[in-house]
Amino acid sequence: MTLAIFYKLLAIFLTVGLGWLAARLRWFGEATAAEARLLSNLAMNVFVAALLFRTAARIDFSRLPWPVLMAYFIPALALVLVVSAWHRREAGGGAVAPGASRITGTPAIPATRSVAATYGNAVQLGIPMAAALFGEAGLAIHITMVGVHGLMLLTLPTALAELALAHAHAQQHGAAPLSQVLATTVRNTLLHPVVLPIIAGLLWNLTGFGLPPVLDEALQLLGSAVVPVCLVLIGITLKAHGMGSQWRAVLPVLLLKLVVMPALVLAVAHWGFGLAGVPLAVVVMMAALPVGSNALMFAQRYHVLEAEATASIVISTLAFVLTASGWLAVLAWIAAA
Repeated sequence: MTLAIFYKLLAIFLTVGLGWLAARLRWFGEATAAEARLLSNLAMNVFVAALLFRTAARIDFSRLPWPVLMAYFIPALALVLVVSAWHRREAGGGAVAPGASRITGTPAIPATRSVAATYGNAVQLGIPMAAALFGEAGLAIHITMVGVHGLMLLTLPTALAELALAHAHAQQHGAAPLSQVLATTVRNTLLHPVVLPIIAGLLWNLTGFGLPPVLDEALQLLGSAVVPVCLVLIGITLKAHGMGSQWRAVLPVLLLKLVVMPALVLAVAHWGFGLAGVPLAVVVMMAALPVGSNALMFAQRYHVLEAEATASIVISTLAFVLTASGWLAVLAWIAAA
């Protein structure tokens, strides 16, 4: 663990602590889940949307390192599907009895857990880690992956959540044609504040026109608010929900995010795509990052698992101090073999 990474971890916890203190002192009024969700909606609908649109609009597809990206995102997306399917099966398929009460975000729980199991803190912790451990070459690879990280690992869970909600709604109100369920899913997915700016940005990208300087500056300004707002939001949610009762629910998420995901990426990247050296180390350590703050915003979007998502972020970031050293040791052993 380098000093730069330690300082970054300390800064993260200080910012989260500031959010907790602000809620404790009622700087935002009553520290309730509803008020935390209001800030979350602001972050997702404005700041994250601006960041995703700008990222999608500026991607240079001709220069992307496709083998590296596939070595990371194939196992990551597969894990999203497996985690979501497992929790859906455990919940009995998300069935809702006809005539039951209004649909809540409950059917979105499997997709929400899949985000926590795969979406890492790739910016505020991942970037300084890559720079400190792997130099400019590693940082360039990491930043390229960050450019498509949110596009890939938020779009699929969003589609899964919307499909589950549409299916549950159809069950509650009587059987509906498959075409109607799919149409509802597609509509809600396309209009989602994560997916819509990605699609709009990609369409802009396809025109071949760059972003006007004024628009680019405005989007960059809005996007730069994502990290501090999300960290403060974690502190506010921590105050609203607490964390003491979440240990049992969080442990499987920690195992998936800090152990299973990097192990899968290591296997696919090294033995599947033949990566070695710095590219292998970068993708494995990115997979080993603790749960990112977007897991909380995803949970708050669907009104589910907010306390669990908050605890997952905080505890996994603490545990990363130990697990990061372990994965670096594994990479050193592979390099020496």
